[in-house]
Amino acid sequence: MEALPKLRVLVLKSNKFDGNMSLASRSNLPFPKLQVLDISENEFVGSLPQKYFKNFRAMMDVKENQTDGDYDYFSNYVEMRITLKGLDQLLKRLLEDFTIIDLSSNKFSGTIPRFIGNLNSLRYLNLSHNNLMGHIPASLGNISVLESLDLSSNKLDGGIPSELISLTFLAKLNLSMNDLVGRIPQANQFSTFENDSYVGNLRLCGFPLTRKCNEENGQQMQPEEDDEYGFIDGFGWRSVVMGYGCGIIVGIGIGCCIIRFGRPRWLGEFFFGVGYTYKKKKKKKKKTRKRATPTQRIT
Repeated sequence: MEALPKLRVLVLKSNKFDGNMSLASRSNLPFPKLQVLDISENEFVGSLPQKYFKNFRAMMDVKENQTDGDYDYFSNYVEMRITLKGLDQLLKRLLEDFTIIDLSSNKFSGTIPRFIGNLNSLRYLNLSHNNLMGHIPASLGNISVLESLDLSSNKLDGGIPSELISLTFLAKLNLSMNDLVGRIPQANQFSTFENDSYVGNLRLCGFPLTRKCNEENGQQMQPEEDDEYGFIDGFGWRSVVMGYGCGIIVGIGIGCCIIRFGRPRWLGEFFFGVGYTYKKKKKKKKKTRKRATPTQRIT
């Protein structure tokens, strides 16, 4: 399929395809016109296919590569169901500037190649639910028209590159469930994203998260004691519930001891009045005498 000169849409999602896509290619220029690559929810392994990222000409400058006369005819007879910004959508027409790469829910490993930043006409990129490691490449900031970026559920580390703030068309961002660290950028589109874009990165800090950053190095800072959110983050609801539970159990135990044995005396007198222990002993003696009286009469 790499050498098909007019192939623009390749959707193989939700199958059981496996294998390594990074093996040597027989074509010098694979997929010369491809605008849509969706192989999500399969079992592909190995590293991401760098040979494709380097040669996707239609995703580097999509308008310049629409040169053949068959495009208008072809674009009106395309029907495909793909995931855009987290929602399944049915598209019945291929717009000339529509480009997407969806490699999510596979078993890809290794790092995200920096060459992906050369795809300056790419609008949707989804690499989520794989085993990708390493840093988020700063070159992603070169994809100025990018509208959706999903790198969630991988093993990415390091900080969020400040270059990403130049993505002024970015409407959907998901970096959750990784091991990212440091301060979240605060400019342009990044000021509009909420907590769910970053959940599961325990060492990220700054807005919109409640964890504050150290002003000197941008790393996570321990919450202040008088900070309401800091108390919650520092101790957690489990600790609070355990504390209340232990207190109730101890309180019930002390109450039973006071009622039954009258000890400790000072606490019993505090709750039931002065002479509580003495009165209780007196009642016990009266009961003993009443029980002993019939025996004495028989004797």
